[in-house]
Amino acid sequence: MQPERATYVKKACAYITRNGSELLVFDGPGHDGLQIPKGTVEPGEKPRAAVQREAVEESGLASFERLQHIATDVWTRRESPPKRYVRSFYHLPVHESRDHWVHTVTGTGEERGAEFEFSWVDLPTDATFALDLDDYIHSLTSPAEATAAGDMAAD
Repeated sequence: MQPERATYVKKACAYITRNGSELLVFDGPGHDGLQIPKGTVEPGEKPRAAVQREAVEESGLASFERLQHIATDVWTRRESPPKRYVRSFYHLPVHESRDHWVHTVTGTGEERGAEFEFSWVDLPTDATFALDLDDYIHSLTSPAEATAAGDMAAD
């Protein structure tokens, strides 16, 4: 008997920060823990473009200072049948005066029409994140390290 072939799905994940010391989060439906804006990379789309699109669709924010690649990994979503996420994490600093808001998700994905309630958590944080989305938050607390990692990584 041959082992089941794994399905690989490309994901783009946005660490949106304010003042270099706060991370944008929401408590999404159907998950245990905080989340960050993220989503599936569409066919033919680059992860860099996908993270910008997802950040806008899920948070309503549209203007970011810059976009830095932090890391790309392969994360196991489930063992059987095997499903893996190829996750590309980006840092997107933003100027935003609101401390919290509710945004209705736009776009064409499954979450369209869902309402996400956004707020900020101080960095570093010990908060619990869904889907291991906090795997690279530590790189946000050291701007020099985040810049170096972003400069070395390719899309």
